[in-house]
Amino acid sequence: MPFIAHEAVKTIGIVGAGTIGSSWAAWFLARGLKVRLTDPSPATPELVRTYLEGAWPALRQLGVAHATLEQAASRLSFHASAAEAATGADFVQESAPERAAIKQALLEEIDAVLPPDRVIASSTSGFGVTEMQAEMREPQRLVVGHPFNPPHLIPLVEVVGGGRTSEAAVQWAIAFYNHVGKRAIHVRKEVPGHIANRLQAALWREALHLVQEGVGSVDDVDAAIAYGPGLRWAVMGPHLTFHLAGGKGGMAHFFDHLGPNVEKWWADLGTPLITPELRDLIVGGVDEEIGDRSYEELVEQRDQTLLRVLAATAKRE
Repeated sequence: MPFIAHEAVKTIGIVGAGTIGSSWAAWFLARGLKVRLTDPSPATPELVRTYLEGAWPALRQLGVAHATLEQAASRLSFHASAAEAATGADFVQESAPERAAIKQALLEEIDAVLPPDRVIASSTSGFGVTEMQAEMREPQRLVVGHPFNPPHLIPLVEVVGGGRTSEAAVQWAIAFYNHVGKRAIHVRKEVPGHIANRLQAALWREALHLVQEGVGSVDDVDAAIAYGPGLRWAVMGPHLTFHLAGGKGGMAHFFDHLGPNVEKWWADLGTPLITPELRDLIVGGVDEEIGDRSYEELVEQRDQTLLRVLAATAKRE
C-alpha cells in the first residue's frame, strides 16, 4: 500500500509537548497544518500556548508563518491520549521522553489507530528504530525524524530507518520534511546519536579536553568556534570546507599536503572523563561566560542570531 500523498497531509499528531514537541507544533502550525497534541501534564495547554507566543515572532520574521497566532491556535487541539491525538492524523511526530519503555508503549498505541498508509516518526536522539518497532503491528512505517533544537528554527531533520522499516517510508519521510520546509538527510545506518549529535560529541570531547589541560578557558574555547570555524560551518560542512582549504587543487590537494598534519592532530586529541573536577571546572567556566545574562536572554540572543544566519544562507543551494 502506498503512503498518503504529501500534499494530502493536513493534520499532524504530536505526542509529547516538551521543548521539542512544542517546537514541532509551532513549525507545523506555521506551515498551515492542523495539530492534534497530547501530553500527560495538566499544564500542557498553557505551556504550549506560552511557547507559541515566544516562537511566533521568529516564525513571522522567517517568513514561514503567514497567519496570526490566534488563527494558527484555532488549528491546535489537545487530547487525552496518544491514540486520540493520532486519530485522524495524516502523520505523527512522537516526541515523548527518552525512555524506551515509554516510547514502545506509545508507538504501539499510535500504530493501533493509525491507517497503514500513514508514517510515524520519532524525534528520539538516542534510540534506534529497530528497538522501538518491537511491539508495532505495522513496523514498516516507523522512522526516526530527529530534529535539531529548536525544530521551529533549525532546518535539519535526520531520517533513520530500522530493521523492519520499508525504504518507501524512509523516502516518504525525507520528502515530507523537505515538503514542509525542513532539510532532511538520510542516516543510512542505525548508530547511537545519528550523525549530527556524534559530530557535536566529537567536538565537545576535545573542547572539554582543552579546558581540562589548561589550553584555553571555557570562554576562549567557545569563542574559537563561534568566531572561527562555526561561521564557515553555517555555510558548508567539513568536507566542502576542507575542499576549499585545498585551494585550486581541492580536496585531493588537501589530503596530499595537509593530511599528514591532520593525522598528527588526531593522534594528540584527548579522551577526557567527566570527573567531578572537570564538571566543576566547566560549570564554573560557563557561569563566568554567561555573566549576568538570564536563560531567557541567552535563548533570545541565540534565536535572533540564528534568524540572521538563516536569512543570510537561505539561497546557498
